Amino acid sequence: MATSPLQTPIAARRAMMWRGLSRSIEARLETERERIGLWLPVAFGAGIAIWFALPAEMHWIGALLLMAAGLFAGLLIGWQSRFGRAVMVGCGAMAAGLLLIWARALWVAAPVLGAPVTTQFSATVERVEPLPARGQVRILAQPLRRADLPPRIRLTLRSEQAGDLGDGETIGVRARLMPPPTASLPGGYDFAQRAWFDRIGAVGTVLGEVSRAPGRAGAAPPLRARLSAHIHEQVDGSAGGIAAALVTGDRGAISDADAEAMRRSGLAHLLSISGLHVTAVVGFAMLLTLRLFALSRRLALAGYVLPLAAAAGALAGGGYTLLAGAEVPTLRSFIAALLVLVAFLMGREALTLRLVAAGALIVLIWRPESLTGPSFQLSFAAVTAIIALHESGPMRAFLARREEPRLFRLGRGVVGLLITGLVVEVALAPIALFHFHKAGLYGALANVVAIPLTTFVIMPAEALALGFDSVGLGAPFWWVAEQALRALIVLAHGVADAPGAVATMPSFPPWGFALAISGGLWILLWQTRWRAAGTVPLAIGMAALLSAPRPDLLVTGDGRHIAAALPDGGYALLRGRAGDYVRGMVAEAAGVDAPLLALAELDHVECNRDFCRWTQGEGGTRRVILASHGRDRIEGAEMAAACAAADVVISDRWLPRECVGRWMTIDRDSLAETGGLAIYLGEAPDAVSAKRAGDEHPWRLPQQLSGNDEAVPTADLAR
Repeated sequence: MATSPLQTPIAARRAMMWRGLSRSIEARLETERERIGLWLPVAFGAGIAIWFALPAEMHWIGALLLMAAGLFAGLLIGWQSRFGRAVMVGCGAMAAGLLLIWARALWVAAPVLGAPVTTQFSATVERVEPLPARGQVRILAQPLRRADLPPRIRLTLRSEQAGDLGDGETIGVRARLMPPPTASLPGGYDFAQRAWFDRIGAVGTVLGEVSRAPGRAGAAPPLRARLSAHIHEQVDGSAGGIAAALVTGDRGAISDADAEAMRRSGLAHLLSISGLHVTAVVGFAMLLTLRLFALSRRLALAGYVLPLAAAAGALAGGGYTLLAGAEVPTLRSFIAALLVLVAFLMGREALTLRLVAAGALIVLIWRPESLTGPSFQLSFAAVTAIIALHESGPMRAFLARREEPRLFRLGRGVVGLLITGLVVEVALAPIALFHFHKAGLYGALANVVAIPLTTFVIMPAEALALGFDSVGLGAPFWWVAEQALRALIVLAHGVADAPGAVATMPSFPPWGFALAISGGLWILLWQTRWRAAGTVPLAIGMAALLSAPRPDLLVTGDGRHIAAALPDGGYALLRGRAGDYVRGMVAEAAGVDAPLLALAELDHVECNRDFCRWTQGEGGTRRVILASHGRDRIEGAEMAAACAAADVVISDRWLPRECVGRWMTIDRDSLAETGGLAIYLGEAPDAVSAKRAGDEHPWRLPQQLSGNDEAVPTADLAR
């Protein structure tokens, strides 16, 4: 077939455009060559995120094929080209991340309870977690000789039921068990996913007394539990709970009100042992050992002082990590501290983005599922933002040492800390809004006081108090720590209660969140002018959040709790006596920070013993809502007319066939398929469900057990 004379110039122009684009990208990458490696954990994490985002095995395989195509495209570009190598390594890292999390999800597979059941069984206590602020104890238990129950169950019981229950003890209980709960509302916390990776197959509440095997007492409480108990004896209330959290990571004694104030004021990161705490322990240990070893002329002249101090810091950090329970945030921080110490010993700059990238990659290889948790995202986003800020030319120039009065130097440091706090708040806002639907606005100001108070007063005072308690002289240090802790709580409440302290938003669209994170990483990781291109996806992602409408109706997964939007921006609950947990969950999903009213008490709502009816919206978008709240059976013929007159019918029970709403009918059967719902009643009504159709993640389709109520003789319960 002959070639048209016009095709040759067009093909030539396309080839020239491609070569020009390739040369431009190659030049950019050459300029940023020291930063390219920072994108390796980003690509690895993107593969993990793709596995979580795509619903089915067919999609995961398709994504792997696309990544393989990317590898071949990189080969065609050429291994000698920096652009070609970046494409090949990036696609390979994404494929490795996807395969790793897929393999991890299959590796941890364990049976899950299929339906709620009340049963009695004997079990071995794996771990005891006291929650004194709630008067409860939470335990992980391993049922014995019950093939119909999951091998690992989380149980909650009252403190008086638990008594002095210890790890390793054999008990007999009667409990109400249920499968690990999924998100009750769209965008809510999905405990089923976390339970899958923790191999927890059921959760439940203990009913009645706990039988304990005679002569089979559990092992002595671990050091962590003994330390927490000792701290609670010295400092009571939430102050003691925060003191224990700083040492052992045990937050069970912090009251809900004080914990919420810490979250709203942007100080909640102090309660999770992570970078700040591990750095303080390692730093103090290094400083002390440096001073001590420097007294030896032989060690100082031989150059052993710094290596020995680094080893002491590593041992102190490792001991602190084990003491705090070796949770993911603590281990992540300890890994980063070890990398800093290695950099010190090698004579390299310690705090760099390469260090952050190495730490992120290690954590993702070790626990790939941690990528989706707020802890991983918040901590690494904060550290990345801090280092990127302090690597920038203007910030370095502002904080550079110079000849000036001490007061000016102190003021410069305070301003630098405030700027750092503001940058961190901006970096963390999209993550906080995505996971919690709220973000503190005054956290930077609060942290200017709280971080020095915690690092230089509270933690040293606690360390000295625990040390001097061995000779009975720790009381003065405990007094100092308690006063500082109470000042911290007062600060948290003062900031949390300030007008406009918290920004609330409804559910963040996942695609918008992905764009915002991608844009933020582009801005933070590159150095040259093309980093400004990251503002485009960041702006689009934040615009998606700001333009997201608030739902008109929220229906929980069990259908019992319904929240309706009010004209003034607030919400009202169908069941006004709902507990604090339900109220908090609904308020987060709705993106409001005001108390929820009782729907039945509003003037425009008509209620009888079985149903409530009201109109939602205004003008052409007015809809009639009919919601059940009674327990009595009603014949279908009696309901037909009322249902036909309603646009939306909602019930937590099975509705008869005669009951059909004009637009949508929601009952127990439909909720089992959709989960909780966020309903938008506009010109084109829409409903967003908590469950995705065709979701094949293993915690959605687990091996289910029946959990039959097999009676066990009381005498045999703990045998």
